[in-house]
Amino acid sequence: MRRTKPSGIICLLITAIIWGSSFVAQSIGMQSIDAFTFTGIRTFLGVLFLLPFTLIINKGFDFRSKTLRAGLILGIVFSFAQNFQQFAFYYSTSGKIAFITAFYMFFVPLFSVLFLRKKIAVLTWLSIVIGLLGLFLLCIDPTDLTSINLGDILALICAIFYAVQIMLIDKFLEDDINGIQLSFMQFVVASVISVIAMFIFEKPNIADIKTAAPSLLYSGIMSCGIAYTLQIVGQKNASPVVASLLMCLESVFAVITAAIVLHENLLPREMAGCLIMFAAIIISQVSETVSAKKQNPESAGSS
Repeated sequence: MRRTKPSGIICLLITAIIWGSSFVAQSIGMQSIDAFTFTGIRTFLGVLFLLPFTLIINKGFDFRSKTLRAGLILGIVFSFAQNFQQFAFYYSTSGKIAFITAFYMFFVPLFSVLFLRKKIAVLTWLSIVIGLLGLFLLCIDPTDLTSINLGDILALICAIFYAVQIMLIDKFLEDDINGIQLSFMQFVVASVISVIAMFIFEKPNIADIKTAAPSLLYSGIMSCGIAYTLQIVGQKNASPVVASLLMCLESVFAVITAAIVLHENLLPREMAGCLIMFAAIIISQVSETVSAKKQNPESAGSS
């Protein structure tokens, strides 16, 4: 399993910060336009943002066949993840969606065990359970629990697709595929799928899109263009399990951003959730270090 390096942690932390700050934009944008429209325009903006970087790296559009193939697969999975989450906003609250979506940090190690026959340390499983507890305290008000609705189910399906996306990125990076090229192809495929669905199932109009423009621009450029690219670059220097835990900090940064920008006070429950989430990350790092020493006792002793 890929070892986690400081550069990977930094990239994934920045990713979580941007995702957290853009979660509100995603919710606000849905007040003006429909789900496929939001996802289609958002991912298309991601394509436009990455276009010049891709041209500079490639010196044109001369992609290798394995990059195109990987981008096609990743883009399809990413499109499903994005749209299932976006449709969840019709039926459920943003807090519940954030919490249920974060279950990808449980599905990643579970799928690794079931399908890839990888061994996950007990301490890592403990960090995942602690992380889910932290997210529950952060996102859910225990005194206002509502019954499971369609939005919750859609968010859970979204979490499964995000787990698959994280594992696919880990696999494709082993094939020495450039991260920016892979991100660009992911957005090209996702935007094509969502735009086609937009015109088939929805009736987008310019006035509503203009109303949602600030949310679309922030979500498209920051969340898609920058953050999802940093996710791929960061995963190159992080194990998929630790990466999923780090990226789940988006919920923590969403609450912190709301407190700073909107001057919302953090509740004791939310502060406890933040601290527990950070504790889960530390435990996951300790688990990875211990596992590495067990696998390489000679190198651990010489350091």
